[in-house]
Amino acid sequence: MPQPFRIAFVGIDHPHGAHWREALRDAGSDIELTAIMPGYDGGTASLEERYADLPRFKTVDELIAGGEFDGAVVCLPNDVGPDAMIALAKAGKHVLAEKPVAGSGADARRIAEAVGESGVAFQNGYMWRYDEAARRLRRMVRDGSFGKLISVEMAFVTSDVKRRGPDHYLFDAQASGGGFFSWLACHFLDLLLYVTGEQVVGVTARCGVFGATPANVEDGGVAILDLSGGGIATFLGGYWLPRWAGESRWTIRGSERWVHWDPSRPDTGGVLEIHGPKPQWHAMEEEFIVPADETPGYGGRKGAALIEDWIDAAGQSGRACRNTAASTVATLELIDTIYESSREGRRIECRIGAE
Repeated sequence: MPQPFRIAFVGIDHPHGAHWREALRDAGSDIELTAIMPGYDGGTASLEERYADLPRFKTVDELIAGGEFDGAVVCLPNDVGPDAMIALAKAGKHVLAEKPVAGSGADARRIAEAVGESGVAFQNGYMWRYDEAARRLRRMVRDGSFGKLISVEMAFVTSDVKRRGPDHYLFDAQASGGGFFSWLACHFLDLLLYVTGEQVVGVTARCGVFGATPANVEDGGVAILDLSGGGIATFLGGYWLPRWAGESRWTIRGSERWVHWDPSRPDTGGVLEIHGPKPQWHAMEEEFIVPADETPGYGGRKGAALIEDWIDAAGQSGRACRNTAASTVATLELIDTIYESSREGRRIECRIGAE
């Protein structure tokens, strides 16, 4: 692999674009931004001056033909992102795709097919797979520490639609394909499959606009997910807080222990409150605290680890990242099924996940 690893940035004014570029800048001297394709009708409002003189291209085809780069970070809306990623993969360019990657499982499968045929390294922006507390939970499940997995309760609530404004492209049904579940719930739905290692075999969901600001896509909802091991998972969340803010939490319950996870505890990188059996009157009680994260850029430590995994995979033919094209398909198929259940008002049987 060439040194430094040359990156084209596609989609300058994406909501996370500047943070991704900050993360890339701090990822090490073996990474260099060498080209940009603004996207968003040529918008460069958030472009840092240090990158203003980079070669810029209007289309992906022009970028592939004239740009000098090894891989691309793609931050485009769901209606145009998949075709861009497919063209890049077919040209032999490694791809890091901002979440949710696509607006449907069908588009994700097209991307996966192109990635599989080309053999390029594929990574996506589902960075909670790189979180230390999430990794600990996954290991607890693999070790059998929970006993029989009974339930996983997930909640994620953030700023309401009014903060960005209902005319933002994230709330455009044609551009985004969906609302809160596509843009934000995707993180925890993907992580559920990763942490439990189980398939979702049934979905009952209710999505809609529950807040005070009308929107053309759902601002949140609830999903009940039947797990292949006999347990149940629930997700509740939405764009419902009347200021720029966010709340998130998990509770995992098993026959032998239960754990509360607070990913956003102040002055920490997340906290696991672990409760276990009480043999001989001495209860198993523990608090595992992840150190506070001061890493700059999108996602902090998680984002840095995600980028490092991608760069490393690009240099090792055939090695997959922790996020894969197949895991991307599974997450988006799960979101598709949640929308289907909500539209039809019934439980949908399925078999999603467990690569």
